[in-house]
Amino acid sequence: MDRSITLELSVELRDIEIFLTLSEELHFGRTAERLHVSQARVSQAIRTQERRLGTALFDRTSRTVRLTAVGRRLREDLQQVHDLLQQALARAEAAGIGAGRTVRVGVFGHAGHELRPLADAFRARHPGADIRYGEINGSDPFTALRTGEHDVNVLWLPVRESDLTVGPTVLTSGRVLAVSADHPLAEQDSASIEDLADNRVVDLGPGAPEYWVAAMVPTHTPLGRRIPRGPAARTFHEILSLVASGQCVHPFGEIAARYNNPPGIVFVPMPDAPELQWALTWHTGTDSTAVRALARTAADIGPIRL
Repeated sequence: MDRSITLELSVELRDIEIFLTLSEELHFGRTAERLHVSQARVSQAIRTQERRLGTALFDRTSRTVRLTAVGRRLREDLQQVHDLLQQALARAEAAGIGAGRTVRVGVFGHAGHELRPLADAFRARHPGADIRYGEINGSDPFTALRTGEHDVNVLWLPVRESDLTVGPTVLTSGRVLAVSADHPLAEQDSASIEDLADNRVVDLGPGAPEYWVAAMVPTHTPLGRRIPRGPAARTFHEILSLVASGQCVHPFGEIAARYNNPPGIVFVPMPDAPELQWALTWHTGTDSTAVRALARTAADIGPIRL
């Protein structure tokens, strides 16, 4: 095929996607956000299609966007073409992954149990492919991605690393505070972020960026009080040992309380703490069909609420 024809075809396919998304959203801004393009790009694509067809596809005012009769008919026709194309690409992608391809996914603790709906959907879509879980330490969340030991990590957000790509959110959860069984908070129905200022939390060390640690363990309370840090710990079990000995308290995602019942430790709900979101994250230089397929599966099934 001539290169100019190939380029024209690729633009037209993108314009079709813009048209179909706008016909669903009926809002230029939301369409641009959903497709990760500028609003000007959306407007340009629609104007180009309308000039090519010689008719308006949308009635637009300052307040509303509506499909015209021609636009509604075109949406019905193009949706069928688009669905067939996506199905063909999905089949080709499934074949490209190949039997025996394993995606190495890093998780905290028992999160792999909660990700079973994602793993099952991925295996069903790509027979022969599999997921193998590895453990992440909060003190060093990114190294396994950068060395290639893990293909994907499931990390709490935000992740703002220039060499890492953040994919779909796969888990959402509240938080709990781990305290020793003889701690005054152990008798309470709940704990607050303000309570952290009256205690010490674990210092995860220099291997994890401060912004990322602070998303789980803030440096200050909402009232501005500093939250003391120390002693240092590297792994989940090291943290629990320090908590059980009364040297500190420490916040975790709710999953920690669901799968752990260590002696000498009580997990207290933290209802005032913001909800945690955990997302697939991978090295930007990774060009893996299997990783892209896992991310697409996660986006389709949506986040799992713990």
